[in-house]
Amino acid sequence: MRLLLVSDTHLPKRAKVLPRQLLDELPRADVVVHAGDWVDTATLDLLESRSRRLVAVYGNNDGQELRARLPEVAYAELGGLRLGVVHETGAAQGREARCAARFPDLDVLVFGHSHIPWDSTTATGLRLLNPGSPTDRRRQPHCTYLTATVAAGGLTEVELHRLPAR
Repeated sequence: MRLLLVSDTHLPKRAKVLPRQLLDELPRADVVVHAGDWVDTATLDLLESRSRRLVAVYGNNDGQELRARLPEVAYAELGGLRLGVVHETGAAQGREARCAARFPDLDVLVFGHSHIPWDSTTATGLRLLNPGSPTDRRRQPHCTYLTATVAAGGLTEVELHRLPAR
């Protein structure tokens, strides 16, 4: 099962449209995961219409319309993998311990907010992933997103994709 992980799209404030490279990934993904800060409902509509399955949450920059359609935390069982999605996890320092305590029954937690790609594993085995942002690199060298594969109840082939400058 192929996953496409994205967060912090911030359309149309940080970009007018999603990058072509990211859009080209949609038909290849069995599940699209979005960790919040959509800003506009048109992006949610687009991903809902072009994804086989969408697992998504709202972020701190998302208004009432998005909050009415999306949860703060989402959970999915994907081929035996227990996945969770949330926008904010707090400061980098202490993140692993906080997330392991808050989400003890997950295998993978996808989060956003910082726009900084992140891939770590807690002492309890929880994998933490932040795909960065495909539209707003902030202080990062590139805009980014992640792809991964679920096989035999585990996560494999996690790849960070760097987008060309606009």
